Amino acid sequence: MDSGGVGGAESGGGEGYSSGCARAGDQAPDSSQIVGVAAAATAAAAPPSRYESQKRRDWNTFLQYLRNHKPPLSLSRCSGAHVLEFLKYLDQFGKTKVHNTGCPYFGHPNPPAPCACPLKQAWGSLDALIGRLRAAYEENGGRPESNPFGARAVRIYLREVRESQAKARGIPYEKKKRKRPSSASASAATTATVSGIDPGGVGGHVSSGPGESGSGSGDIDGGASTAVVGPPTTTT
Repeated sequence: MDSGGVGGAESGGGEGYSSGCARAGDQAPDSSQIVGVAAAATAAAAPPSRYESQKRRDWNTFLQYLRNHKPPLSLSRCSGAHVLEFLKYLDQFGKTKVHNTGCPYFGHPNPPAPCACPLKQAWGSLDALIGRLRAAYEENGGRPESNPFGARAVRIYLREVRESQAKARGIPYEKKKRKRPSSASASAATTATVSGIDPGGVGGHVSSGPGESGSGSGDIDGGASTAVVGPPTTTT
């Protein structure tokens, strides 16, 4: 057997192996790249949160409202006045009974019988809706200083709705004040701290507002994001 041939093959194979290792080493990603790719893949696979999904539906509903407006409106021409038209338009899909001043159940939180008063959007639902639309406007390229959902007229309208519904329904919207822990609870917390026990959960917590009307975080009563948005009544 030709020893030179074997030696040449061996030396050639060694060089190929070394150069292959060098190329593999040059192309091998570091740990930070691997972690970044894995995080991106996890973020892409994770479904959007309930808030993000609702915000997207609300935004699409508002854009549809602008398209159906007579005359049609572009987002750049939208003002606080148009936002108020949109909020009043949504009242027809509301499910919250708001008593008129002449109703015998005006100011009654739990009426004993039905009445003919209209159904409207609860203040909490409208307040949460404006918060989502205000964020969506800026996420879609709108400037904060020209955000129509943060206009002063919109804030005044929401405050008036809150006050009028509080009187009509007899439901205050202020959050309950935090109760001070009793002497027994305070003693238990002190004992747990001295003993090295986690005192989490000892004592009271801040209660949220009453029901869906005072929470300010619920969806629109009538599911406006799924309703067919028709042309609004043009105001003069």
